[in-house]
Amino acid sequence: MTAPEEQLPSQGQGAGRLPVWAHATPFVAWLAIMSLLGLEIFGDFHPWKYALRTGICLVLLFAFRPWRWYERLKLKNLPLAVGAGVAVLVIWVAPEVHWSSDMPVWQEFYLRFCVLPLGRLPQTGESILYAPKYAGWVYTLVRLAGSAFVIAVIEEFFWRGFLYRWVIGRDFLKVSLGKFDWEALAFMGILFGVEHNRWLAGVLAGLVYLGVMLKTRDIWAAVVAHVVTNFLLGIYVVCVGDYVFW
Repeated sequence: MTAPEEQLPSQGQGAGRLPVWAHATPFVAWLAIMSLLGLEIFGDFHPWKYALRTGICLVLLFAFRPWRWYERLKLKNLPLAVGAGVAVLVIWVAPEVHWSSDMPVWQEFYLRFCVLPLGRLPQTGESILYAPKYAGWVYTLVRLAGSAFVIAVIEEFFWRGFLYRWVIGRDFLKVSLGKFDWEALAFMGILFGVEHNRWLAGVLAGLVYLGVMLKTRDIWAAVVAHVVTNFLLGIYVVCVGDYVFW
């Protein structure tokens, strides 16, 4: 049973703009800290920057608790959520794994025009420094945990829980989690894709996660799907050494 003070508010309830801030602040902080730590005054790349960003945004996530406006995860939705998460992993990785080199023209087109910046082949760059031999296992595991259990959760409450429904109606808590809207879908899908360095995979991933939420009317199902994708992607990166995905 849920404690009386923690019972789910109705979809229309909220204290002023608190629901907006609760959904948006951790995500905006993530982007702001990433940009700030990228300035020259903070020196060259180092994994501590990701660890700091993860720690701050984890604190903000628990401080704002955007999940207070939602029901708990329905266990019946787990199979769909996990399956969707695995499907997105395949979408993300498959075009770039070694077997796809059997189609060099197709793969080069994908790498040049479906990965940002357009026209340039992606490089591992600084992400290789998350490898245990450079960063140490602590920072590598923090990178994995931050990707899977912090930013994945933050993004779902922002993109699907808030932004998609806010485009449909400014009083977004009154918009059903199962409400389908073409304009909101296109707007959210494009922005979510551009936010990620693999824009096409990002668009498809956003649509899959949104589909899970619309189908189940359960934000936690979308969260689980995103967590599964990011966790398995991190395991793949560390085990195979394809740090280009980080």
